[in-house]
Amino acid sequence: MSEIERRVRGGKIRWVARYYDPDGRRRGKVFDRKVDAQNFQAQNTTSKITGNYVDPVRGKIKLSAMADKWLATQGHLKPSTLARYEGIVEKHINPRWGTTPLVKISHEDVAEWVSKIRLSPASVAYIHRVFSLIMELAVRGGRISRNPAHGVRLARRPKAEKKFLSRVEVFRLADAAADYPIPEVGQQYRVLILVLAFCGLRWGEVAGLRVGRLDLLRHRMAVSETLSEVGGRLLWGTPKSHAARSVPIPGFLVDLLAEVAADKSPGDLVFTTWRGKPLRNLNFRRDVFDRAAEDVGLAGLTPHVLRHTAASLAVSAGANVKAVQRMLGHASAAMTLDVYSGLFDDDLDGVAERLDRDCHPIATRENRGEVIELRHGG
Repeated sequence: MSEIERRVRGGKIRWVARYYDPDGRRRGKVFDRKVDAQNFQAQNTTSKITGNYVDPVRGKIKLSAMADKWLATQGHLKPSTLARYEGIVEKHINPRWGTTPLVKISHEDVAEWVSKIRLSPASVAYIHRVFSLIMELAVRGGRISRNPAHGVRLARRPKAEKKFLSRVEVFRLADAAADYPIPEVGQQYRVLILVLAFCGLRWGEVAGLRVGRLDLLRHRMAVSETLSEVGGRLLWGTPKSHAARSVPIPGFLVDLLAEVAADKSPGDLVFTTWRGKPLRNLNFRRDVFDRAAEDVGLAGLTPHVLRHTAASLAVSAGANVKAVQRMLGHASAAMTLDVYSGLFDDDLDGVAERLDRDCHPIATRENRGEVIELRHGG
């Protein structure tokens, strides 16, 4: 049951819309005009009937408190992903919105905020996504009626052209890496470069690869752990798709991996620093990778290019999309095609060439009679 009360204070008339929330608590909202109080009551009643009720009081919670509630629901995420979300909330979202009640956050203000973030389009999209997920939880919790982040236009992310190395370039890079940081320990980094380029592992996967995961007799390695660095901390987790996978090892790499893993126990990391510590991406790039790339005329190269290279070399060797998907650990073949569609377009050209080679002898004019006989079952 709801009602509207007339209130006079200091000679000014106010109208109080009385109502009960879904928990049975009596509430009141003050308006300057009676018609506004009546409209509120009507909307309030309708929203309860339709199941779209939003409690005005619950929407007064500040964004920082809502962000904490959202982060508390993300226990299903990998530790590294959760750490990145926490960093975005702390560094980008709370400084602007932390003290703002949810009901005071408008679509226009969110659009203006996003447009002023001076980061790459990909980073801005990531920040917007985290903010939108927080607000979506508030919508589902009945704190606000709609997500103010929905529909905000983001800068288009330029699609970077993927770079692929040739086999010769891979081996030149690997040979150069063997000289850093000191030649006595560089051999393992030569092998690491080759593993990235021919097995397609992500950086965190190769950094977290343990000796016990190598099955050199079967030419396989099990990828089931990752070692990521977030905010200066090393975090263990599962692969990106949360699923372990078995990756084939080319024969020429078997003996090389055996040398690197010699005298190590199954629980030891295959690749480490020269002091035996876990590898960190930035340190490895500074001390080994970037210097080797510059030595062979590939300055500006990133380790992730070697993952693209692995896909390219696999396709050129005749691998189909499902095989490449399994090797790279993509969630689906559709994702593999989306990322590497150009490689498979080239593969289709090869199919056409092979069909032409096989069919040309019976499709020529001088063999037309033979083709006719084939049509009639001859």
